[in-house]
Amino acid sequence: MESDPQERPLEPRVASIADAAVIARLLHDFNVEFAEPSPGASVLARRLSILLSSANTVCVLAGDPPAGFALLTLRPNVWYDAPVALLDELYVVPTRRGQGIGSALLDSCWSLVRARDVELLEVNVDGEDRDARRFYERHGFSRATGEDVEPDLYYSRHLP
Repeated sequence: MESDPQERPLEPRVASIADAAVIARLLHDFNVEFAEPSPGASVLARRLSILLSSANTVCVLAGDPPAGFALLTLRPNVWYDAPVALLDELYVVPTRRGQGIGSALLDSCWSLVRARDVELLEVNVDGEDRDARRFYERHGFSRATGEDVEPDLYYSRHLP
C-alpha cells in the first residue's frame, strides 16, 4: 500500500518572486506560533518581493502547497573570499513536522550555497530551543560560543 503523499518529504524548489505571498504567510505563521512579533503577511510579502529580486536572498520551498521554507541571505565577509550565508529562517508547518521536510530544506540550502562557493553557513538559535539545537547539531552545525546552555545573546538597535 502506497503512503499518503503528504506524509513524504516533497522535493524542495527555489522560490520565485511570485511565491512572496506564500512565504510571507508561512513566515507570519512561524512568528505567531512562537509568540514573536510580525508586521503581518502583507508587509512581509512586499519586503520579500524586493529581497527575492536580489541575488543575495534565496528562499527554498518544500511541498505543494508549501509545507515549509528556508530563507537564506548572503553577504560579503572579510574572512572569506566568497560570501557567507545566513539561514535567516527555517520553518515547517506543525502538521508536517517529523517527516524529513526540514532536513530536505537544509540539504537544498547546502547545495545552493556550495554552488556559490560559500564556505560558511550560519544560523542563530535560542539557547533554550533544544529541539532546534539538536536539529542543527545533527546536521553538522557546531556552536561557536562553547558548551553552556544559556541563551545566545543577540544585540540590535533600531535606528530612528
